[in-house]
Amino acid sequence: MLSRELNAATAKPAILAILAGGESYGYEIIRKVHALSEERIEWAEGALYPLLHRLEQEGLVESVVRSADNGRKRKYYRLKAKGKAHLAFQQKQWSVASSLLTKLWGPGPCLT
Repeated sequence: MLSRELNAATAKPAILAILAGGESYGYEIIRKVHALSEERIEWAEGALYPLLHRLEQEGLVESVVRSADNGRKRKYYRLKAKGKAHLAFQQKQWSVASSLLTKLWGPGPCLT
C-alpha cells in the first residue's frame, strides 16, 4: 500500500500513461492500476473522477459519452496532444527521481 502522498503524486502520470495506450473509462482505469500494481494499489472511484475532471480542465484529456456493450452510457477518456507532451515531461521527472533513489538505496533491499 502506498502512502496517501505517494499515491496522489503517482496518480496523474499513471492515468496519463494508461490513456496513452488508448481510451478508457473510469472503472477500467481503476482495474488496470490494481492489476498493474499486483493488487497493491487500490483507487476509489470517488478519488479518480475528480482527478479525471481536473485533467480535462487542464486540457490534457478529453471525454466522450458512448453506449457500452450492455447499453449503459459510459464516459470514455482519451489523451490529447497536450496530455502526451505532459506525460513525456512526467516520465523524465520520474526517471530522474527513480534514478536517484535507486543509487541511494542500491540494488538490494533497504535495511534501515
